[in-house]
Amino acid sequence: MTSALAGIEREGLVRRGQRLSWLTLVYNSLEGFVAIGAGLLAGSVALVGFGFDSAIELAASAAALWRLNADVDPVERERVERLTLRAVGVLFLALALYVTLDAVNALLKQEAPDESTVGIVLAAASLVVMPLLARAKRRVAIALGSRALRAESQQTQLCTYLSAILLGGLTLNAFFGWWWADPAAALIMVPIIGKEGVEALRGHDCCDDECA
Repeated sequence: MTSALAGIEREGLVRRGQRLSWLTLVYNSLEGFVAIGAGLLAGSVALVGFGFDSAIELAASAAALWRLNADVDPVERERVERLTLRAVGVLFLALALYVTLDAVNALLKQEAPDESTVGIVLAAASLVVMPLLARAKRRVAIALGSRALRAESQQTQLCTYLSAILLGGLTLNAFFGWWWADPAAALIMVPIIGKEGVEALRGHDCCDDECA
């Protein structure tokens, strides 16, 4: 009886995780589309980089759904976790390289981005939405004992930090005309993104020591 109840409880956690992953997919799709479009129009390196990060979040959420769908098979579950961690690691390192090159180029050329009200509103919205999603997904991940899902929830939390950095850069440019704040904000993102990429390539998430 106890085993049956535990199984039912786990199924409920899996369904909750799936709902949260789908919600993240929908939000990040909108976030990425708006960020890249607004960033290209304004010439904002940080905003475009934020949009590409949303695309990586989409891939991570899709992998989380794959992992959740494989929950009934322990062998398949572990295989999916290993593949997910390494694939996301490569994507994060590619993003870090892209942001670095574009930000350095903007600083050298002193290219001033236009103001982006849309970008400011988007960054502020993500600063509210992402922590809520990350906290809910982390609870499910810990309850299921999944490293891959913990890593995916950490990537959602990472989006919170990037939102704050982006909001700061866009606001300083809009209100004070500090053109360099945008590429500088982009460069601040790089070590955060790179660290996540390295951790994932090593086959574990940054919560391993805490949640082992």
